[in-house]
Amino acid sequence: MTTIKKLFIANRAEIALRIVRTARRMGIATVVPMHRDDRFGPALAEADETVEVFGTPAVAAWLDIPGMIRAAIDSGCDAVHPGYGFLSENAAFSKAVADAGLIFVGPSAQVIELMGDKITARRFAVTQGMPVTPSADEAMDPATFEKRATAIGFPLLVKGAAGGGGKGMQIARRADDLAHAISLARSESLRYFGDGRLFAERFVEQPRHIEVQVFGDTHGNVIHLGERECSIQRRFQKLIEESPAPALPAELRDRICEAAVQLAAAAKYVNAGTVECIVSPDGDFFFLEMNTRLQVEHPVTEMVTGLDLVELQLRVAQGEALPLKQADVHFSGHAMECRILAEDADAGFVPDTGKVLLLHCPTGPGVRFDCGVTQGAPVTADFDSMLAKLVVHGADRTLAISRMRSALTETAMLGVTINNDFLSRVLQHPAFARGETDTGFLERHKADLTPTVLTEAERQLLLAVAASAAPDISATRIPEPYASMGAWRN
Repeated sequence: MTTIKKLFIANRAEIALRIVRTARRMGIATVVPMHRDDRFGPALAEADETVEVFGTPAVAAWLDIPGMIRAAIDSGCDAVHPGYGFLSENAAFSKAVADAGLIFVGPSAQVIELMGDKITARRFAVTQGMPVTPSADEAMDPATFEKRATAIGFPLLVKGAAGGGGKGMQIARRADDLAHAISLARSESLRYFGDGRLFAERFVEQPRHIEVQVFGDTHGNVIHLGERECSIQRRFQKLIEESPAPALPAELRDRICEAAVQLAAAAKYVNAGTVECIVSPDGDFFFLEMNTRLQVEHPVTEMVTGLDLVELQLRVAQGEALPLKQADVHFSGHAMECRILAEDADAGFVPDTGKVLLLHCPTGPGVRFDCGVTQGAPVTADFDSMLAKLVVHGADRTLAISRMRSALTETAMLGVTINNDFLSRVLQHPAFARGETDTGFLERHKADLTPTVLTEAERQLLLAVAASAAPDISATRIPEPYASMGAWRN
């Protein structure tokens, strides 16, 4: 067993901070990359060291494998944590880390090649008896890709082989849409993952998106830490995640979780991973993909299990056995996560940029706020629009929803538009309260989720009330002679 003494975190924003804090608690020193155009991240202030990285645009720095390896070695690190996104599911990066004599906090390059690649993962899942939707792989014969995809039938989902987080995915509802969907999916996959390989699969209408958190170690142990419901999505990107999945039959839950563990075990999977499935309206489930990394929504699982998934990652990477068996995993209450994004949800989810002039973070029992920005920081188009993750826990789903609604009301970022009001409207919807969620929820209830437009008179009245209640106005002492003139004059 090798003890990790100094950890290089090949990531940024809230996930880098998340890893820093667990590593510090474990006595592990941390190093975080810093780009000249990304100097305001909270992780930079809390890490033991920072090291400058280079790239134009800034996102290129986090996709530069030699640059990341060089930064890790030059700063004296003995391990690399990739976080999520960027190079986290890049087999070449995992191999380069190992070849440099460093510990990669994640699965081996061989396993990432097998399961992190969407195409090879589907092929492997079929050999293990997991159901998959019909698909066409571009690499088999690029010249006939569109023809083979069309033969599957529409609607089709075009996906990047190395994609994740909703990036590199486009839907084609008819043949005329296919070429454009392919072009967009390839462009986005190249931008975010440096890999333009594609495949297409039959798009299941109104499915539920259910994923299972799995964990494996180098001693042959593989367990699951329950499932998460991730069906509230826009543009194939998750907005709200929760655990346990509401209104999911226990028998179906058990089958999905058991299949996920069997698949991970067959792949000899080590470290944290997520097996993602779609569940059709009639209750059939299909393998979607496997994310060979920590998920954005991992705090939801932490809330219901009481486990620190980053600590488990680091311990497994050191060669330790998982400290618990499947029977030792216990679930308590209900947890929910909302992604706080810099976007105008009421204008078609258009990303927003600006400067965080004021930041107010929610607090309270069962509330966790993982924030990736600081007050005064610029919000640019260089990176993903997610600025923070708001996570709550309650004894049951009703309490979790109530706490989330309250916490969203407390969340404020002036200077940039965020989606907290939109998320609140989703949580208030009767169908959401009943657990009637699927990936078409937002489109189906679009009219209900559109805010009421205020008249100019109403808007001015609300601004006046807010201004009069502000401490810097209401507490102002009125000087003489105006104070003696009476309330009517003031």
